[in-house]
Amino acid sequence: MIDPHAALIYTMMLVSAADTDMTDAELQIIGDIVNHLPVFRDYERQRFTKDLKECAQLLAKDDGLEQALKGIKNALPQKLRETAYAVACDVAAADGEASQEELRVLELLRHRLGIDRLIAAGIERGARARFAAA
Repeated sequence: MIDPHAALIYTMMLVSAADTDMTDAELQIIGDIVNHLPVFRDYERQRFTKDLKECAQLLAKDDGLEQALKGIKNALPQKLRETAYAVACDVAAADGEASQEELRVLELLRHRLGIDRLIAAGIERGARARFAAA
């Protein structure tokens, strides 16, 4: 069982690893999110590498994606599910364009976390706006 902080990190990792190309921009935004968002204020930063490693080990299993999605849903209280979707969208947008695999993972997350379609569209649009190139 993972806690809400680990669930948010797993969510970001799922999106970053979806296309098997974890870019520097994606890894940078994951670190920035963990270091700056209020939701991570009480997170023990020394756990970060451990949480990343555990997520990678889980995803390497045959049913790792399914296990990760279940763990994320079980660990996140309702009030953090939109936050999880928002940070996932930020990771997908971080390198300029979301791949088909990343979009598929976002869709899976949206459904599993019960994010309303209109709310998801607003979150997605916000991520695109934040990461638009000049």
